[in-house]
Amino acid sequence: MIFERWLSVLAACTLSTLALTDDTYPRTHRTHDFFALHLNMSIVSPEKVATHLGARYEGQIGELTDHHKFSVVKSKTGPVDAISGPLGHINCTNGVLWSQVLTPGFQLRHKRIPQPPVAHLNTTGWVEDAAAVRTRSRISSALGITDPLFNSQWHLVNTVQLEQDMNVTGAWLEGVTGKGTVTAVIDDGLDFHSTDLKKNYFPDGSYNFVENSKEPDPKLVNQTHGTRCAGEIAAGINGICGLGMAYDGKIAGIRLLSGQIDERDEAAAINYRYQLNDIYSCSWGPPDNGRVIGGPGTLVKRALENGVTNGRQGKGSIFVVSAGNGGYLDDDCNFDGYANSIYTIAVGAIDREGNHPEYSEPCSALSVVAYASAGYQSDGADSIYTTDVGVENCASGHGGTSAAAPLVAGAIALALSVRSELTWRDIQYLLYTTAVAVNEEEDDWQMTKLGKPFSHNYGYGKVDSYSFVQMARNWKLVKPQTSYHSPWVRVNKNIPQGAKGLSSIFEVKPPIVSAFERLEHVTVTTHVNHTRRGDLSIELHSPEGVVSRLSTTRRNDNETSGYAGWAFMSVAHWGETGIGNWTIVVKDTMINDFSGTFLSWQLNLWGEGTDSLSSSSSDKTDEVNNNETPMQTPDTEDAGVSWDLLVASTGLQRLSGWASLSVSVSVVVCGAVGTYLLFCKLSGRHAAPIIADIDS
Repeated sequence: MIFERWLSVLAACTLSTLALTDDTYPRTHRTHDFFALHLNMSIVSPEKVATHLGARYEGQIGELTDHHKFSVVKSKTGPVDAISGPLGHINCTNGVLWSQVLTPGFQLRHKRIPQPPVAHLNTTGWVEDAAAVRTRSRISSALGITDPLFNSQWHLVNTVQLEQDMNVTGAWLEGVTGKGTVTAVIDDGLDFHSTDLKKNYFPDGSYNFVENSKEPDPKLVNQTHGTRCAGEIAAGINGICGLGMAYDGKIAGIRLLSGQIDERDEAAAINYRYQLNDIYSCSWGPPDNGRVIGGPGTLVKRALENGVTNGRQGKGSIFVVSAGNGGYLDDDCNFDGYANSIYTIAVGAIDREGNHPEYSEPCSALSVVAYASAGYQSDGADSIYTTDVGVENCASGHGGTSAAAPLVAGAIALALSVRSELTWRDIQYLLYTTAVAVNEEEDDWQMTKLGKPFSHNYGYGKVDSYSFVQMARNWKLVKPQTSYHSPWVRVNKNIPQGAKGLSSIFEVKPPIVSAFERLEHVTVTTHVNHTRRGDLSIELHSPEGVVSRLSTTRRNDNETSGYAGWAFMSVAHWGETGIGNWTIVVKDTMINDFSGTFLSWQLNLWGEGTDSLSSSSSDKTDEVNNNETPMQTPDTEDAGVSWDLLVASTGLQRLSGWASLSVSVSVVVCGAVGTYLLFCKLSGRHAAPIIADIDS
């Protein structure tokens, strides 16, 4: 805590950071404390900062320009003792813009393997279609496929449930096999000794962040997840196991999971060799337990934005993430900050019959779905057959949204192999435009302005690899991104219990979106107090009549913090103009003793610009950037009681704005600066500011 308070003095200006590739010195968390600083390099150099603080300079953090890592020797009385002298002289005018303690953690992110109880499909009565079997045989002969598990890879050619597969073989027969692309699997390791992967392994794009070494091979018996995902993407035609979607594409391994890492590692992994690696496949995220709201820290958010801005020579890294396996626990992928980032493609699952598995998390941020197991990971005809750890080992029980995401990454590799100039946003347009709706009789489907139906269970539908590749060939590249951020809409009203909810409207007038050709992503940042968060749900109604379920009730979520600055995202409004009334409805659906207050919200629009230059507009001076909460001007009259409730709650979370809080001895004025720090100034006898840490 002392060290964190010291860092908070450095952070008196802005927001966040994190990540590193090769350590200048070995990491020694037992003897040193590590921290990250964002520096104004025109004012100060990292070497001067290190000298001034008596710290050791550890190097730049990954690909994040002007973000640097430092360390100080631990002391018995606290690490601040070693650098207490310079504290009064370090501030933003000296070039320090932001700071953060780098705390190591074990298994900060979780692999997305479905947990019991989730049942498998009943395979009784399944019979292969004779014509489909003959077609598969002709494909094998034409391409020289001798891999023994190919006939079991129903996600590639389904001879039982016809047309329930990735529809990829037509692209292969046209010579589209992923050549010239590199997909990096960020996971628990990649067994590059595997005969099934050895030919396509790309060492220059690989790294082991757990052990700070170049070789990402897994170390423990249970570290098979990354290798299995890699096999789905790039297992070659070699007579071993089965095939990957892009079997001539290169595959890199970035080992991040199953070890003690910190946020700098994660941010560095997201951008690792991003001029060489095209696609990053990430089958992991926060716990899928229906209780957690979690996502990337500030450094990782910056790394994601840096990736789409500067990766692939400015065309943007492609981030594919799994939507999560907590559906059977009422979890929703909009509570996952990786899945609901505008910079990622969130992939849900369908089983081999095209149905929605109970584990696959729905949400308005869900992009598309791909095939995976129907139930818990085990051997079975409804699971994904792929490569396993070992020289010639194969897996027959891969599943969950962990298995769905790599298939989409493989399809993207095929598209990039025929059209390398596609940007990260072009890829999203192409996926949504060519996706195929499934189970259209379900009442969740609604038509969008893109001319395609959208469902919270399936996104825009299942990926059709052949159509995706064909449209990519002649796709007109989209213009640069533009954005608009509304002023904060203050509500400050109690939420009535029941189905009706509490509504608030923000009108977008034509001049506001004059720089937009059409909408793409929409996010809503919310401040809602509630004594039981799981009772809350939120809907967003667009001017076009499309409804996004931004959040849903969760039976296991007993948190008392509400939504403290959490940003929800939707892709359901793709193609709309944005003009008109946007209505948010916050509901407290359960009739019980728990209650809440809808404090405020902000509408954020992203889309294609009308010209070749990207732009951003706002009705305020402090803009929201990638779900980060801005600092507002003082407004003590509107928010006093609300802020009092929020600050008094357990687990202080993201706060924005200034507020005057009545306390027994004096008046406290608090303002959130960045994501992690709350500065409070007491009037009266106590003139010194109080600095408190806030959970992100």
